[in-house]
Amino acid sequence: MQKLSDGMTHRSASYISSRPRMEQQKGPVPAVQDDRFNEAFVFEKLMSIVKTYRREAHRGKFIEYHEPEDLKMLLNLDQKEGELNWDQLFEWVGQYLKHSVVTHHPRFVNRMWSGANLPSVVGEIITAISNTSAGTFESAPVSTLMEMYMIQRMLDLVGFSNGEGQMTTGSSNANMIAMMAARNRANTNISQSGLFAQQELFSFVSEDSHYSLDKAANILGMGANHLLKIPLNEQGQMDILVLETRLQEITNSGGTALFVCATAGTTVRGAYDPIDLILELRDKYGFWLHVDGAWGGAAIFSPKLRSMFLKGIEKVDSFTWDFHKMAGTALMCNVLLFNHGELLKKTSHIGDTRYIFGGAAEHDEFNLGSFSLQCGRRVDSLKWFLDWKFYGQSGFARRVETYYQLCETAENMINQSKKLEMVVPRESFNVCFRFVVPAGISSNEFNQKLRIQLHRKQIGLIGSGYIGPEYCLRLIIANPCIDEKELESFFYELINEGNLLLGKI
Repeated sequence: MQKLSDGMTHRSASYISSRPRMEQQKGPVPAVQDDRFNEAFVFEKLMSIVKTYRREAHRGKFIEYHEPEDLKMLLNLDQKEGELNWDQLFEWVGQYLKHSVVTHHPRFVNRMWSGANLPSVVGEIITAISNTSAGTFESAPVSTLMEMYMIQRMLDLVGFSNGEGQMTTGSSNANMIAMMAARNRANTNISQSGLFAQQELFSFVSEDSHYSLDKAANILGMGANHLLKIPLNEQGQMDILVLETRLQEITNSGGTALFVCATAGTTVRGAYDPIDLILELRDKYGFWLHVDGAWGGAAIFSPKLRSMFLKGIEKVDSFTWDFHKMAGTALMCNVLLFNHGELLKKTSHIGDTRYIFGGAAEHDEFNLGSFSLQCGRRVDSLKWFLDWKFYGQSGFARRVETYYQLCETAENMINQSKKLEMVVPRESFNVCFRFVVPAGISSNEFNQKLRIQLHRKQIGLIGSGYIGPEYCLRLIIANPCIDEKELESFFYELINEGNLLLGKI
């Protein structure tokens, strides 16, 4: 069959112009439609759009910026429901892609993730087409075995010889599950009797820990007042001397030092709490030591970076990190590992699940939904498995080491510039800097305006944060499209924009 210039056949082109019979009929659209008639057209059209989008993702601007109200008018969201044909639906797809942030673009340096690896994109497409829940072996046999395989590979990588693991919806939930395991281990009756008339339970985190730990203390019934935040040292790490003082105070007052979360790569500074030193305190006070490596846990792939940042990781009680961040797997992809056999299953498995999983009892140990936090489980294992098989540990190690080197290069560029300065020295992967302003001008206000201008003028979307009272621009490199040349170009345009803004003051 002869091909047209856009890659579609004469039949598919004619099909588009004539439109499917079902869509031409008068009256309301049936509540249940047979989409098989449209499948050839839909998939041809979709693949054409996807190929164009991926091909052009690194070119041009990272966004066509509009203010919210203007964008709302452009999108025309109030069109009538239930009366659109496929051509009109694909117009919505085009609108979505046209006005969304292109996270593949090298100027997207805002978040700890970027455009997804191609193997994981393939996995996402297949997952959507097959559309099942990874709750039982009988409903998801392949994904179940892939997930169990990958968990075992990660346990071996970290060094948890008698461990177990689970994919979760992200490190926020993983942190909560780890805290819940510590709570239930401290008192095996809590899962049934609750916290009534119990000894007070206290958890300890750094002042720069993720807010999900505040949520976890609330959800688990222990209360935010029992989540004690430890001050930071000059490197942005949890101050170990203060931590020990607080542990001693709680113990002496009759409370239980339940849980300590060490952060491996804080959100703003990228600081790593000293795991090896906290392990010494754990041996003394008996708390559960969890490591939140949502961002910086990817250092585990590289023996070099592991020795620098994750010393002692094989001895902690639990560890989580996100594959969708530095590793680049499609959102979301997280793993939570326990250094204890069967404890994870006991933590989440409560209530009689036979009414929903009873028919699958013959494969009970493979029914992952029965001891997950949620019942329906998204199939995230396929994209994870495909990425791992395609890149392997060595490929991910090279990627993470390259990011680390690029962050070092960025810091050097900033230190050599008369217009930019580091707010604090770089600790790992996060580069916290600002544009230098003359005396009498608020640095915080100016750099906030500069960040907004960089976004609105489509120069770059960069992260930000506060280190103490100081506002900083936070450069995050989690995009394999970024290289030294791109960094030079970005800083050049940033400085030009800063000079223009300064001239208007």
